[in-house]
Amino acid sequence: MEYAIRAETPADHAAVRTVHALAFGDGDRVPALVDALRAAPAALPVVSLVAVRGAEVVGHVMLSACRLDAPARLVDVHSLSPLGVHPDHQGRGLGGRLVAAALAAADGAGVPLVFLEGDPRYYARHGFVRASGLEMRSPSLRIPDPGFQVYPLTAYEPWMTGTFVYSEPFWAMDCVGLR
Repeated sequence: MEYAIRAETPADHAAVRTVHALAFGDGDRVPALVDALRAAPAALPVVSLVAVRGAEVVGHVMLSACRLDAPARLVDVHSLSPLGVHPDHQGRGLGGRLVAAALAAADGAGVPLVFLEGDPRYYARHGFVRASGLEMRSPSLRIPDPGFQVYPLTAYEPWMTGTFVYSEPFWAMDCVGLR
């Protein structure tokens, strides 16, 4: 049976919690972050996609609104976090398909940049680059430079440099620099 990627619905919330609890193995921390990001007021709508096999949710990716504190003005951008695939379905390219679908959704919405913290070896395969190479500054010293990455989309312009600012749920849940 093939996998399909679609927009998350409220009926998927419990399954998404389970996927992240199993994928991250840190109890309720990542599922609670997902809940907080869904509920937070934001300048951009959340993009929340699930990977399904039949009726079973086996993967999830979320894009949430953050900001780039650029010299000219604040720029609304997305953070790609979290990305999780059920352990029984990892190693099949599903995470990459979720990333590609999320980037396409952000590009279609006119978002200029998508940031993340993660393994540079994995995310480079999906087009992410070291953010410091584009004169972007991390919001925290806890984030190693190679792991702070960005994906420039169609609306990106070279003047968009500055400090990345996570939305409040990341700080409230102490989820910055802990990937």
